[in-house]
Amino acid sequence: MEIIAFFNLKGGVGKTTSAVNIAWHAANEGIPTLIWDLDPQGAASWLLKSKTKSKAEPKRFLSGKTPMGKLVKSTDYDNLDIIPADFSYRHIDQQLAIQNEQGQHNIIRTLIEPFGENYALIILDCPPSFSLLTEQIFDTADSLFVPIIPTHLSLRTFEQTRNFFKEHKLKPKRLHAFFTMVDRRRNLHRIMLEHPPAMLKNGLPTPIPYAAVVERMGDHRAPLPAFDKHSAVSKAYSQLWQDIKETLAEFNR
Repeated sequence: MEIIAFFNLKGGVGKTTSAVNIAWHAANEGIPTLIWDLDPQGAASWLLKSKTKSKAEPKRFLSGKTPMGKLVKSTDYDNLDIIPADFSYRHIDQQLAIQNEQGQHNIIRTLIEPFGENYALIILDCPPSFSLLTEQIFDTADSLFVPIIPTHLSLRTFEQTRNFFKEHKLKPKRLHAFFTMVDRRRNLHRIMLEHPPAMLKNGLPTPIPYAAVVERMGDHRAPLPAFDKHSAVSKAYSQLWQDIKETLAEFNR
């Protein structure tokens, strides 16, 4: 089982869009895939037409009162299941702090491990913040993928994430940035694509172009390739999945 996460401190950079589309591509290849929407906003859950079941509050599943398996829901797509977000996830750090006091320092990893019996790929859609939750995700994920718009402010958030990894003695090599919402009409975007900053040396080579068709995911409430396989952005996500696979040991044996 491989565990990957999509993360960025900055919102509106294509994090959830990327997580959902990559999940679709993995599942479409026959890889049993589970996406866990950990962002209280629940965008991934909404796009996949999924709502939380009852008793989904963090206090219940973190303490073991609600088994994680009961929170899993199927989607409209073969090989793709989801643990939908719940708005109560905004309080998850409080519950994780309690677990820490009880000596359980990475409950997220503990909750995910049993899913290895049924899934080959776990995708975590993370909230845009540094928190106890994201610290545990950083410690758990085999690889973390960071969407970046080719601008200085967006690049700065990646630098902050990389510094966080170094300060907490995590491995920055597990961080893989990739450009999103690329508009080649903009000079700065072209420059960054042609001359990527040195800090992006572990980045993925495929940029995701800006395209209005991505907004139609909300109209269809579906991953992009489920209704559009021929646009440039859809083809880019297909290639991005191939890039991601190359970073994952489980799929390169």
